[in-house]
Amino acid sequence: MKKVNIIGVPEHFNLPWHMAINDGAFEDRGIELTWTDIPEGTGRMAKMLANQETDLAIILTEGLIKSISEGNQSQIVQEYISSPLLWGIHVAYNSSYQSLDDLKNTKAAISRIGSGSHLMAFVNAQNQNWETTNLQFEIINNLDGAVEGLTNGSADYFMWERFTTKPLVDNKTFRRLDDCPTPWPCFVIAATANFIKEKKSVLGHIIEVIHTYTSEFKMIPSIDRTISVRYEQQINDVRDWLSKTVWGQKQVTKEDVMKVQNRLKSLDLIAEIKSSEHFLMS
Repeated sequence: MKKVNIIGVPEHFNLPWHMAINDGAFEDRGIELTWTDIPEGTGRMAKMLANQETDLAIILTEGLIKSISEGNQSQIVQEYISSPLLWGIHVAYNSSYQSLDDLKNTKAAISRIGSGSHLMAFVNAQNQNWETTNLQFEIINNLDGAVEGLTNGSADYFMWERFTTKPLVDNKTFRRLDDCPTPWPCFVIAATANFIKEKKSVLGHIIEVIHTYTSEFKMIPSIDRTISVRYEQQINDVRDWLSKTVWGQKQVTKEDVMKVQNRLKSLDLIAEIKSSEHFLMS
C-alpha cells in the first residue's frame, strides 16, 4: 500500500472523497489515502502544503495561487470545483447592519491571513468601490470562532461559503446580507512538488478514482438526502447547491490563473505576476 495524505475543509464539496475512501476505491489501486479535515480553511492548508505536512489538498484557487506566488513549492493538479463559490456575507442576527453599504470601514472576521475569507473580503471591497486599505480584520480561526466573534462584537461581518453557513442563518445566529461569487473556478486539487516528482503515477490513479465519483455524484440515488443529513442542511438548500455546483475534470486554464493573479495584484496581495506554468502541474 502506498500511503498518501490529503486535507480539505469539512464541507459537502468533499463528500465524493469520503465516499471513495469508504468504498475502498483507493485501496483497490493499492493506495492508502488518509483524509484530514482542516476547519481553519485555505490559509492553514496552504501552510501545510508548504511545510510538507500533507501530500494533497482540496483548496481554494485564489488562496493557493497567492501561496505559490509567495514561494510555496506546490502546484495545481487540476480543477476540483469548476463553478464559482458563493461567499455569503454574514452579520450577527441582531446586528444593526442592514446592507453591504453599512459594512464599509467595519471589521471582517477571517479564519487567518491568506485564507479565502481574507482574500474575498478584498474582492468584495473592490466590487463595492471601497478603499481596500481601510479594511480591518479579526482572526477567528474557524466557523465556531466566527459565531463567537460576531456575537460578542469583536468583528462585524463574516464571509463564508453560503450553504455551509445556511444552518446558522436558519437558527438566527447569522443574517446573510448578500453573496460575493468568485470570478473563477473555486476549488483545485493541489500537490506538493515532491509528491508530483516522486509519485506521479500514484497521483494519476487518485485522479482517475475521484473523476469516477465526481462525474456520477449527482446521479447517486437520494444524494440530496444524504448530504442534508450528514451536513445538517435543509434539503431544498442542498438541491439548490447541487444545481449550482460543477465538478471539474481538467486542468485550470492559463487564463483563469492570470485572472486570479491580476485580481490579487490589483489588490496588492501579491508582489508580481508570474507565468501560468509556474502554478500548473504539467
